[in-house]
Amino acid sequence: MSKNKPKVAFYWCASCGGCEESIVDLAEDILKVVEAVDIVFWPVALDFKKKDVEAMEEGSIAVSFINGAVRLSEQEEMVKLLRKKSQLIVAHGACSHLGGIPGLGNFWNKETIFKRAYHTTPSTDNPQGTVPMEKSVVDGKELYLPRFYDTVYALDQVIDVDYYLPGCAPPRDLILNAVQAILQGKLPPKGSVLSPNKSLCDDCDRNETKPEKLTIKEVKRPWEIMLDPEKCFLAQGVICLGPATRTGCGERCIEANMPCRGCFGPTDQVLDQGAKFLSAFASILDTNDEKEIEKIVETIADPAGTFYRFSLPKSILRRRKMEAVK
Repeated sequence: MSKNKPKVAFYWCASCGGCEESIVDLAEDILKVVEAVDIVFWPVALDFKKKDVEAMEEGSIAVSFINGAVRLSEQEEMVKLLRKKSQLIVAHGACSHLGGIPGLGNFWNKETIFKRAYHTTPSTDNPQGTVPMEKSVVDGKELYLPRFYDTVYALDQVIDVDYYLPGCAPPRDLILNAVQAILQGKLPPKGSVLSPNKSLCDDCDRNETKPEKLTIKEVKRPWEIMLDPEKCFLAQGVICLGPATRTGCGERCIEANMPCRGCFGPTDQVLDQGAKFLSAFASILDTNDEKEIEKIVETIADPAGTFYRFSLPKSILRRRKMEAVK
């Protein structure tokens, strides 16, 4: 370990692991990163322990890249520790940036989630009704699991965050640009999202095919029609969150002939990504009849989960009030 190289840490909270893979996906460029920095904490890849971080001086880590939402007490404890030991914290990926897919759990709570996962799913075989416990006694020894929170939090709802790398997962060019900017001390103002501050539609080649007056009479899911690989998805009646989503992803989904799901989050001018798209969607419905509007909306599978797929914890809604469920 070199004393002259800046120290870097990576940590994985509540997410699928794709952001960890995004580091590996740097391919040969990861060698440039390794040459330029000392990786002092990356438990998913190397044998590091919590005690190793605790032994470090405060502020000794140049930057920690933290991916995933905060769902467990262990994750809250670790991100607070890394905040104390780091000069910079980068929220790496959609789940730490916005809450992400795990954040959809905010439509429920621990009780309802555990009931579904351990009791009522069709594949469940749990005659004893066993559920994870924070404390268990096995052979006279006490065993502990982290506390499972009712609410999923984006990273900046738990600790102070300096920068955000958006995406599910962030593309390699954004990661490399972020690392180089940090090493060279050429960072934008604190709190910046490290991708262009304009909507995906501005960069989408299909934007030219969008009619001057875009209207739809019905909503189709991608598997229900043969998607035109050159035509605007909204013009085909397929929900695409491009109007409410930040660009910078390289239009990876669009290039694969699939509509944008919104993983890059909103631009700086938008407070609530789901509300922004809902407003845009309402403006293109080809009817003013309340019953017809209701009929169209009913064709959308899981509207809340669609419009807030990645951003529920950072939205105005934040979470569902469970009193209404009960």
